[in-house]
Amino acid sequence: MELIVTGVILVIVLILLSLSLRTVGQATVAVVTGFGKYRRIMRPGLNFLVPIFERINRTVYIQNRTEQLKFTTITNDQAMVHFTTTVIFTVSDHDPDTVKLVAFKFIDDQSFYVALKSAVEASVREFVATRKQSEVLGLRAEIVSHAKQTLDEQLSGWGYQVVDLQVTELSFDEAVTDSMSRIVAATNLKIAAEAEGQALLITRTKEAEAEGAAIRISAENEATAARLRGEGLAAFRKALAEGFGESAELLATHGLDPAIIAFSMWTETIRDAAKEGAGNTIFIDGNLATAEEALRRLQGMTVLPTGVKTPKPKKKP
Repeated sequence: MELIVTGVILVIVLILLSLSLRTVGQATVAVVTGFGKYRRIMRPGLNFLVPIFERINRTVYIQNRTEQLKFTTITNDQAMVHFTTTVIFTVSDHDPDTVKLVAFKFIDDQSFYVALKSAVEASVREFVATRKQSEVLGLRAEIVSHAKQTLDEQLSGWGYQVVDLQVTELSFDEAVTDSMSRIVAATNLKIAAEAEGQALLITRTKEAEAEGAAIRISAENEATAARLRGEGLAAFRKALAEGFGESAELLATHGLDPAIIAFSMWTETIRDAAKEGAGNTIFIDGNLATAEEALRRLQGMTVLPTGVKTPKPKKKP
């Protein structure tokens, strides 16, 4: 009989021992309640429960957790913006009070996820509602910064902290996207047209400057050439006048009238006109009186004036 009692007691002890031993997994914390009231937490490893009086109410994961959230907001100019965000969060610390807050703040995980999505959506909507659709695409970093700051404040009251938040996708409705594409295309065409206009203006300005410089250089060259031609003509006339003077002095020295020079030039002109001219006829005044007058003038050229002596030729030795 004693053996039976001893065996029963041993079985009861073994059963109680098996019920009291609990293993808590790595990166988790077990929340223990007694008669439905929070009592303590059990950390990773082998732990003991008071059988019947204590039980594990919930297991809290202390690793980083990730949730992908999708929602839609409206901009200041009533454009629909579709967001896809990724939130990485974790329990703030492993203190019993923090774990207790995480365990009992929400009735279940589904309620927590709904609250998390609402918090992210509210923070993003608060920022986007003050912006126009054309500004939203360029403000992704600002949106993330605002949402993360707001979400940090919200989650800290739930026992969590935000590790990272990223906007992985940001898109508009198809109609809005098409209109934005047309606006961008029109803007690019405008910029290209302005650039082409500036290039054409620069080209034509350079051409005008080059043409003006060419005209200026040509005018300067023409002025220089004209000046040189004038100087040459003046020198020619001066030389011609000096030659005429010397010839006239030489004729006077030999007893001839200097007017013979003009007669000689006249006859040479007639000769050159007949030789070089392209015509077949030379008109000369054939009046007898004119001929006689010319003959008298010629004779007068050869008669020495009174008092002028004919120079004697030098004798050869």
